[in-house]
Amino acid sequence: MRIITGQYKGRHFDIPRSFKARPTTDFAKENIFNVLSGYTDFDGATALDLFAGTGSISLELLSRGCKTVVSVERDRDHARFISQCMQKIGTQRNILIRGDVFRFVKTCREQFDIIFADPPYALKELPTIPDLILTGGLLADGGILIFEHGKDNDFTSHPRFLEQRHYGSVNFSLFR
Repeated sequence: MRIITGQYKGRHFDIPRSFKARPTTDFAKENIFNVLSGYTDFDGATALDLFAGTGSISLELLSRGCKTVVSVERDRDHARFISQCMQKIGTQRNILIRGDVFRFVKTCREQFDIIFADPPYALKELPTIPDLILTGGLLADGGILIFEHGKDNDFTSHPRFLEQRHYGSVNFSLFR
């Protein structure tokens, strides 16, 4: 796993083989971040990374200038790996929450400029996640939600849908 651009550009992190999480591919990550740069300014933004997995997206957000990134990950080993990656780059701008995303979304009272959600594609609650986030008041005015999902999900009829991008088997739906 590597950081594509920004302050920590080129940094590599070896993901343990025992991990169940699949990091967003470098190709998909680079392309979606290029799209996002047309929608938002990362400098000074606050971001939320739900289902943080390996922390790849959190690291990229920090590298591109986000003021703070909150990473939510339930798995103990994955959370430990994210913490180790943050220590390696020497940042204090990451807040790691080890816990359930659904519980976090229901209780969080903060707002974020950028929210990235990458749930397991087989998660039965996956289709409900955009509405949970968008109606829960987590997205700041003018903010953007990036939702990674498989090809079997279609959010184009959602009233806050902006656009969808496909990179191989990875799909991103963007919402405002």
